[in-house]
Amino acid sequence: MQIIVVLICVSVVVASLFLWAFIWSVKSGQYDDDYTPSVRMLFEDQQSENESTKTK
Repeated sequence: MQIIVVLICVSVVVASLFLWAFIWSVKSGQYDDDYTPSVRMLFEDQQSENESTKTK
């Protein structure tokens, strides 16, 4: 029974560390993407061009 309490405590600590790391990475801008929105329309044009050549 004691090992279950230890495992629960360890899992809560590990989960808290992962949550802290995720919040820190979001606040520090790790998930900010400045490049993709500027070229998104180019990717869409390439996809529609490829689809039109496949149907011909």
